[in-house]
Amino acid sequence: MKRFEFLEHTADAKFRAYGKSFEDAFANAAFAMASLMYDPEMVAALDIEAFTVEGKDMEQLLYNFLEELLVLQDSKQFVLHSFVKSITISKVDSKFKLKAEVIGDKIKDEYEVRPVVKAVTYNEMKISEKPLYVQVVVDI
Repeated sequence: MKRFEFLEHTADAKFRAYGKSFEDAFANAAFAMASLMYDPEMVAALDIEAFTVEGKDMEQLLYNFLEELLVLQDSKQFVLHSFVKSITISKVDSKFKLKAEVIGDKIKDEYEVRPVVKAVTYNEMKISEKPLYVQVVVDI
């Protein structure tokens, strides 16, 4: 199964990320977004950042998750290599909660980071159960 694919979009970047679970699809969405800016496989696995995000629904949860990764990159100069362990998504009361531990490194010249992604959008966002995928458009 492919992790993600880029789709045609007139002005921004659009991708669809797949997985056997929503946790896998969200992780693959993170890799799709990261690959627009750098090659996650080239990033050293030196630092760990843990975070939790919430959302009133799965769309908001996906948005908040990807935005948090952009915030880590902008505020801490942290770029993603992989996840320490699988993302966990749970429903607590009427909200969805996602916990993640990401491993990566501080931005260095050899990573050739291009600040291409400005923001995550809700434009054309889709979360599908059958087949299981998430679709995101990011502002570039």
